Amino acid sequence: MTSPTGEPARTRGPEGPDAPANPLTRLPLDELRRRTSMKWRTYPPDVLPLWVAEMDVPVPPPVARAITDALALGDTGYPAGTVYAEALDAFARERWDWDGVVAERTAIVPDVMLGIVEVLKLVTDPGATVVVNSPVYPPFYAFVEHMDRKVAEAPLDPYGRIDFAALEITFQEAAAGGRRAAYLLCSPHNPTGTVHSRAELAAVAQLADEYGIRVVADEIHAPLVLRGARFVPYLSVPGAESGFSLMSASKAWNLAGLKAALAVAGPGAAADLARMPEEVSHGPSHLGVIAHTAGLREGGAWLDALLAGLDENRTLLADLLADELPQVRHIAPQATYLAWLDCRDLGLGDDPAARFLDRGRVALNSGTAFGTGGAGHVRINLATSPEVIKEAVRRMAASLG
Repeated sequence: MTSPTGEPARTRGPEGPDAPANPLTRLPLDELRRRTSMKWRTYPPDVLPLWVAEMDVPVPPPVARAITDALALGDTGYPAGTVYAEALDAFARERWDWDGVVAERTAIVPDVMLGIVEVLKLVTDPGATVVVNSPVYPPFYAFVEHMDRKVAEAPLDPYGRIDFAALEITFQEAAAGGRRAAYLLCSPHNPTGTVHSRAELAAVAQLADEYGIRVVADEIHAPLVLRGARFVPYLSVPGAESGFSLMSASKAWNLAGLKAALAVAGPGAAADLARMPEEVSHGPSHLGVIAHTAGLREGGAWLDALLAGLDENRTLLADLLADELPQVRHIAPQATYLAWLDCRDLGLGDDPAARFLDRGRVALNSGTAFGTGGAGHVRINLATSPEVIKEAVRRMAASLG
């Protein structure tokens, strides 16, 4: 079996009577509404929240045990050591056949976006250009501009893949006059769920080397690649030695409230990473490190059950849209638990999410926040029960009447 990009596809999944239950079907809606996080407190109780990247799952048992044990010990101090990097290294070897997470070339950072900021400070100057592929995760714009850098867009092609002609033009402009510039690569891509192939990533590395662009890859969704595709770490491709990766267990095990992430440097970027200020390592939560490490080391079976559930939800969404909203176009995501819906044929203007919220009482992400190519689109979060997805699509269709 091969993926849509020609990569060998891994078809892991829970099987047998002892396999974990689908985590997405464990919690009833009334219990979820007791949560006090952003997803459940931003909108009134009659709204179905399918927007921000939080999953409707219980805490994975290995993570719960690790946190409970730490609290029992009073182990609530400052993080130390390389246990997180070692756990990620073992996970990467098992899942991606990659041995590039070398503890000596890693740094613990508060979370992926703050880690990106710190890495960009190492390899660019104030006023420098940071290239992104739009439409893309909105914080790419906000964080880069807040740190006094400029964002330059190289839009994706109509199929949600990297447009290399556009990327080369943008690289030329970003590096004109010998200026230091960077490329903030989203891999897998948010919001489209695209998994970049090995050939595509090798082409990125070659182009970046030609123009002297430093590549910083946000790979936070790497564990969440669905059936039929395979994640390729950017630092594993030829020519990527001077790049960086930012990784975390937060998305795959739903740990956004337990802050911790890792910056990983390629062999040619180790000296740059060594210049990261020591105080950056004070930002992550010690409990976060414990939780993320437990997920990576002991949460594989739970993750496989989640991936199987997400794969079912991906198919369910496609079927529901075909039946109830046939004018909505989308390419089924290869990764993440997010789907990118093209609603332009509905005639709802640039922000269809507003109609779905006001009349349908479904909260989705507005595509306009994702930059060029986002108008007329919405992003929907599939990390919930099939029943919630069915009700959400029913409400969206009813809102058009």
